Amino acid sequence: MLRVVRLHAPAWWPAFLFAAALLLSGCSLLPQKDAAESDATPGAVASAGGTAGTAFTVDVQAEPATVREFLERHLEIQRFRELDDLGAVEISRLMVAAEANARELLNTLGYFTPTLTLELRETPGGKAPREVRITVEPGPLTRVSSVQIDFSGPIAENPAAEAQRDAIRTGWALRAGQPFNQQAWDAAKTGALRTLTARRYPTGSILASKAEIDADRSEARLGATYESGPAYRFGPLVVNGSQRYPVDSVRRLARVPTGAEYDQQLLLDAQQRLASSGYFNSVFLTLDTTTDPHAAPVVAQLTEAPLQRVVLGVGFTTDSGARLSIDHSHNDMPLLGWRAVSKLTIDRDLQSLGTEWTAIPDDSGWRSFASGQLKSEVSGSFTVDSGRLRGGRSQGGDHIDRSIFLQYDYAVNRGFNPPPSASALSLNWGWTGRYFDNAAAPTRGQGVALELAGGYTLSGEQLPFTRTYVRWIGFVPAGTVSNDDDTQRRNARIQLRAEAGVVSAADRAQIPSTLNFLTGGDTTVRGYGYRSIGAVKPDGQVIAGRYLGVASIEWQRPFVYQGQLTAWDSTVFIDVGAVADRPADMSAKVGVGVGARWASPIGPVQMDLAYGIAVHAFRFHLRLGFTF
Repeated sequence: MLRVVRLHAPAWWPAFLFAAALLLSGCSLLPQKDAAESDATPGAVASAGGTAGTAFTVDVQAEPATVREFLERHLEIQRFRELDDLGAVEISRLMVAAEANARELLNTLGYFTPTLTLELRETPGGKAPREVRITVEPGPLTRVSSVQIDFSGPIAENPAAEAQRDAIRTGWALRAGQPFNQQAWDAAKTGALRTLTARRYPTGSILASKAEIDADRSEARLGATYESGPAYRFGPLVVNGSQRYPVDSVRRLARVPTGAEYDQQLLLDAQQRLASSGYFNSVFLTLDTTTDPHAAPVVAQLTEAPLQRVVLGVGFTTDSGARLSIDHSHNDMPLLGWRAVSKLTIDRDLQSLGTEWTAIPDDSGWRSFASGQLKSEVSGSFTVDSGRLRGGRSQGGDHIDRSIFLQYDYAVNRGFNPPPSASALSLNWGWTGRYFDNAAAPTRGQGVALELAGGYTLSGEQLPFTRTYVRWIGFVPAGTVSNDDDTQRRNARIQLRAEAGVVSAADRAQIPSTLNFLTGGDTTVRGYGYRSIGAVKPDGQVIAGRYLGVASIEWQRPFVYQGQLTAWDSTVFIDVGAVADRPADMSAKVGVGVGARWASPIGPVQMDLAYGIAVHAFRFHLRLGFTF
């Protein structure tokens, strides 16, 4: 509800009387010529110099530009321009309605005391025989003076919901001191309702709302009352559309927390687990709010994916050029009943063929898996032909992934005076935690991954070794950037990255090069080629090394164009990385540069121009998407 309160004589009353007098007279806005003559021959005026088929043009004079553009788009008088049989009297009457329409439009922008002047001009040499000029002085912009948010229903009395009530109040988008307009008012109400219905109370609603406008003080007093409805808990999963897979398998894939308080994010997470499992083409999960709130069924509407699928893909990376890939998936392998995904990839520096088999997870989310891969890639100064077999258990969670597996590796190095070929068997443990505000395009939060392995070399002398690898990324807010009218804001941020790796073994141990480390490229040290930074042999050739260190700092700032926030960010960065066979031989390679980030409809696009100080060369890096 929008209510305008005026504490003094209403400014629009004299204007209304004046407009009414103009309407009754029907001629006060006519140009200074014979009205009867102009009305009798509308076609003659058009043919004398205007464009046939256009009765008049509309020229809006207003500042700021956002007001002018808004009026030009939404004024109803624009709809009548193409009626070429309109005379001056009819246009004058349309102008009276246009004044009221313009005031209504300005009210939605937060301008409640505008001054408008409407003129009808003869323009025989213009685009049309007449021009309607609307001059607008919008007056002071109304700002919010106070906000009152109240609650009704169970949420008002539930002590456990105090944090939710506080979140709604603190998250209210249209705060005291900010400019008032209808769009921001509607968005604030809707945003608070989303916060209410996102947890415990999915049937919540707006019970009442009001915006009291003091036009003379240019102030708005806002109030809203929210009705929560009953609190809901997740009940059993009801599956519709699954024919090939048992309901229990769908339940274990979704992992809906039956018995827990309703949380929209938990429902979306379960939906995402089903959608990303590969078993279904479409997934839609809803809470049935027509039944018992203490055990509301979760309804899964599914469309199964084909039993087998082949996908051809082409792509391009600045690291390795054009890429061709072929993927084959089988969702129900004979005998095992596992899912198999096989992939062939070919690009300039890498050719690989691999397959991974995974079982349906158990009730705890753990699943068995097996995988194999053959690969040939350029690593440092050599080409490495390698193979890898894995088998073990993994668990994928909303924020944490875990795995434990047995792994066999072999690597054959090709080139001038290559390192010896090697093979090894190891037991591996992996843990990854992701704590981002947005998994696809994070702006705050952090992620950390840890890999530990221990095993024996199988080539030459059989010797023990251990391998440790850790990587981390963090996003730290660094101020807020807003548009000119302060209605949109986005955080600038500092992105920090770090990697470290160590392979501990006797010097004579023959470690497969695929277990050692190389760095450089789009996601590590920019300004250098992909996996071009490694340990340096006495003859100058680069090989994979036993020690790795990488660090990066990047400042990302939203880009403002013509006073408006855009979907782009500008960046500056410094990357440092080093690889060696001994810690004393670590020599840092530094890359510096600038770049841009674009929040595209299909994911974040990262573009960087980096200068590798050690190689004295610029390098362009392009990457689509964010993964950790």
